[in-house]
Amino acid sequence: MSSQVDAAIATTSGAGAAAVRRTRTVPAKLARSWLLVPATKPEVFSDADRSAADGIILDIEDAVDPSRKPDARRAVVDWLSSGGEAWVRVNDATTEFWADDLAALRDAPGLQGVMLAKTESPQQVEESYRKLGENVPVIALVESAIGIESATDIARAEGAFRLAFGSGDFRRDTGMSADKEAMAYPRARLVVASRCGNLPGPIDGPTVGSSHPVLREQSGTTVSMGMTGKLCLDVEQVPVINEVISPTPTDVGWANGFLADFEARGGVIRDGSDLPRLGRARKIAELAEAFNVSAPSA
Repeated sequence: MSSQVDAAIATTSGAGAAAVRRTRTVPAKLARSWLLVPATKPEVFSDADRSAADGIILDIEDAVDPSRKPDARRAVVDWLSSGGEAWVRVNDATTEFWADDLAALRDAPGLQGVMLAKTESPQQVEESYRKLGENVPVIALVESAIGIESATDIARAEGAFRLAFGSGDFRRDTGMSADKEAMAYPRARLVVASRCGNLPGPIDGPTVGSSHPVLREQSGTTVSMGMTGKLCLDVEQVPVINEVISPTPTDVGWANGFLADFEARGGVIRDGSDLPRLGRARKIAELAEAFNVSAPSA
């Protein structure tokens, strides 16, 4: 994973940490593309930050060998304390690294939130939230059978911001295949749990490999399952994910037309189909504004 990210990001710019940051306009609750960046490569942090990804996650968990975690953690904190802003994937609550991760990150000025690896209980989310000062949002990364079956409780935990699917580790834990039929159950569980917890839609796991047709197909599955974001391992994946998860111009045109007609008739509900369509139209309009998608030209 790190070689994919390093190679793609390095071609973007060689300016390093002194480069000007890109201002992100998509709120985290709606973010589509979440770029994982290995914390062992601080020289690419700023270049990743200038990418088109809606969210950046500096990874001090799976991407870092245990012997290198203290140095990687220090590099992340230094960057966040020098004007950088990002989310950070921290080690899971059962490891010796978790408490040190949170203690180091607690006062980092550029910390936008943490992604808690291998979340299996609401208590793990709540304790992480408390250790971070009760003002840092927590994305719960669910990566096991226990986590999936506890998803509703996790979504209701204090501090929980969104759920995310660690699909690779989930497959290793359960022996299930990667095809969409096998993965339908855990994805659906996360979507339903997110709704029960009044959270935004969950973030899907990454697509491994460089095939854009495969990425497009799998991102379409993400959308069809009701998930609203996707992890990515390579900056080249970002435009595809952003496009597929965004409403289409045709969708925006329909929503604009429906809302205009609804207002023109004084907001009167005509039949039982109006309320569901009104909800869909308003959601599309919200996403279109956030993602800068316009209706087709007349």
